[in-house]
Amino acid sequence: MSTGLLRQVLKRPFHRSTEHRAPSRAGRNLPAAIAVAVVLIAALVTGLFFVPLVLALLAGAASGIGVWEIARSLTYRGVQIPKVPAVLAAVAMPLAAFFGGAEWLSMALVLSVTLVVVWRAFGSREGMMLSMMGSVFALVWASFLLSTAVLLYHSADGPQKVLTVILLAISSDTFGYAVGVVWGKHPMAPKISPKKSWEGFAGSLGGAVVAGVLCALLLLGIPWWQGAVLAVAIVAVATVGDFSESMVKREIGIKDMGTLLPGHGGVMDRIDSILFAVITGYVIFELFSVLG
Repeated sequence: MSTGLLRQVLKRPFHRSTEHRAPSRAGRNLPAAIAVAVVLIAALVTGLFFVPLVLALLAGAASGIGVWEIARSLTYRGVQIPKVPAVLAAVAMPLAAFFGGAEWLSMALVLSVTLVVVWRAFGSREGMMLSMMGSVFALVWASFLLSTAVLLYHSADGPQKVLTVILLAISSDTFGYAVGVVWGKHPMAPKISPKKSWEGFAGSLGGAVVAGVLCALLLLGIPWWQGAVLAVAIVAVATVGDFSESMVKREIGIKDMGTLLPGHGGVMDRIDSILFAVITGYVIFELFSVLG
């Protein structure tokens, strides 16, 4: 392999390639997308049920890459985030949640924000405010929200709960996409995401509710209606999460946050709906336990 080709391969995950402006998701490499999904699911199951540290490392890697993707994308609008401290802080938060629970996660969030603010304070004064605001935004969005999955893991029946939440988020995306492609005619928010339709949203609800009921009965051993309630809530917030990333990408002017995952785009493109789903699942499971 020539030096020039090796350089292109190494730069690819963080390069603003033409894939950012691909015409549609349907044109992506389906076999590659399936292969990536299988690998990620295998790593997740390993972390949840066999080697817990794998879950923390997986969350840390996703958080770090996610913050990197956000920082790189924001540079297209002139917002310069201090990447080194931001990525290190993003990786640290899920690990803090894994080893120390909610208290350590809270401390890690405060220290992370302090680190990037102090780091940026010694840089150029130009664009300082936007840089600090962008840093906090990236850390909370990509790292803090994902870290709540680690907190949920440490609760009673945590592995099953985390798996249920992620399965519901995936069900929402999958059924919504399938129904939307076939029957979608009425856009939910044409100025933000023209391909998201009310018909697709109905498909998300129907598919996720079925999955939620099955998870409640087969995985969690809780009443079926709790699975249905959880599914409806996760579909709602997963849709909000998807719209949120769409708004960011539309403002920046890109198709995907990255190109690291073949067939999926970037890490943030894959976990955008999961980020909102895990914190919602955490809250709802806590409410279920309080209500008995």
